[in-house]
Amino acid sequence: MRRKIASLLVVGFRGQAVGPNDWIVHAIQAGLGGVILFDRDQLTNAPRNITSPKQVTSLIATLRKAAPSGRLIVSIDQEGGRIARLNPSNGFPASLSEAQVGAANSLATTRTWAQGLVGSMRSIGVNLNYAPVVDMNINPHNPAIGALGRSFSSNANVVVANASEEIKVHRAAAIKTTLKHFPGFGSATGNTDFGVVDVSKTWRSSELVPYQRLIAAGLADAVLVAHLLNRQLDPSLPASLSRNVVNGLLRGRLHWTGPVVSDDMQAVAITSKYRASAATAMALSAGVDLLVYANQQAYNAHVFDETLDTVVGLVRNGHLTEAAIDQAVARVDRLRPAK
Repeated sequence: MRRKIASLLVVGFRGQAVGPNDWIVHAIQAGLGGVILFDRDQLTNAPRNITSPKQVTSLIATLRKAAPSGRLIVSIDQEGGRIARLNPSNGFPASLSEAQVGAANSLATTRTWAQGLVGSMRSIGVNLNYAPVVDMNINPHNPAIGALGRSFSSNANVVVANASEEIKVHRAAAIKTTLKHFPGFGSATGNTDFGVVDVSKTWRSSELVPYQRLIAAGLADAVLVAHLLNRQLDPSLPASLSRNVVNGLLRGRLHWTGPVVSDDMQAVAITSKYRASAATAMALSAGVDLLVYANQQAYNAHVFDETLDTVVGLVRNGHLTEAAIDQAVARVDRLRPAK
């Protein structure tokens, strides 16, 4: 049971190289589901995991060798533009933003752009990209999306067409993708990394259209749920902790049967309101399968062990069933690379 639960966690760590005594290696040996890589440490602004193609290729190879199954999820945010962990500062090509690609709205342009992103990831061994962003650019001044050029367009047709092409390029290279940030971040006026964000008065149901269409077309590998508060969908809980949103809306109305991924569980939108153990329990109870702990907003070298102990306790006390854990494991297995 501990290994099953461990496989439902993705964790960030510090270091451009790791040795046999590092905590992240011990976590992988204990069954950790995956790692998330960053170019810079948000707390110190120092290089984090990536300084050059050769260095990060070696790091990933070492991490994967530590995995007993050989099927470690190696994940990254490689959206393009300003949100690209592989970039010219660490020896990788520059990339257009989603906003620039959406403005061109040419499938040939999108395909070439996506091939560039995928080429960088495939060359080093990344197998899961937290992209594409399919939020609609409803508020162009949104500090988390619009102002950073992270949305293809305010037009759902443009979002779906470009996201579809991007996903197909990823799939051709055996790299899985995640649609984000469900149920729609485009109208926000804040960033959940740094505070509570409420879109109750600005969110539109039309923001579900890209998710609905991509899921129906069979182009979703996973869906990432945001920490947004949206009282149109849940009176009090953020989307990531809400059964109404995950189990009711996403799995029910949109008929999504695949893996659901959390946004960073250490984001201020969560940590400012909930204890870590409570948030973990609520996310899993809501139907989230894969919990991400980026270790960026706060750094905790014990987060794997603490979260694992929390979830084991939830199973032992009957708050979560072994059947629910098994179902989550089966869904997350779809994101793992082949041996």
